[in-house]
Amino acid sequence: MKQMDIVQFVEHSIGRWRSQRSAHHLAFRHFENVESVVDIVALSPDDSTVIDLCKSNNINPAQSVSPFRMTWEGQSDWDEKSELKGSCVLVPIPDPTVPNRGKLLRDQGYAETIAAVGDYHLTEDGTFVLLTTYDRAAAEEKIWFANPNLRFRVSLIKTSGGSGVVTASFASEIRSLSGN
Repeated sequence: MKQMDIVQFVEHSIGRWRSQRSAHHLAFRHFENVESVVDIVALSPDDSTVIDLCKSNNINPAQSVSPFRMTWEGQSDWDEKSELKGSCVLVPIPDPTVPNRGKLLRDQGYAETIAAVGDYHLTEDGTFVLLTTYDRAAAEEKIWFANPNLRFRVSLIKTSGGSGVVTASFASEIRSLSGN
């Protein structure tokens, strides 16, 4: 796909996605297969959760663009008894001085289930790159579209110093066009 900004990227992402993710947990020497449904819905910039998330990060809510909520529910072959599910609010804050760069506020992180702020940028080919540093880990995520209804996601969870990879995963996500 071609170069896009954060608003276009979020617009392309809105919808229900069926996700097939393969993850290598290097620390455990384990391979995991996860099938899930991911729902991405737009939120109003006036939504109280958006405003609260901005304020908790000392950011003027007027700086936010295209906030959204992501929910997921799935099954893992690692622990077939547990159902993977969750939800988080994400709020992009574009950098006013550098095109296609900014911060992404999350009320719940990817590598650790705490609020997190990541640095994002969009590459010339439309790939969304997110780097997030947590207390005990660092996450690097890349998401790109092969076409409007097929996207790919690569994630690396690294040690806090960034020198070692703990988990590496790849997901293919297909938009559900039937509404389920």
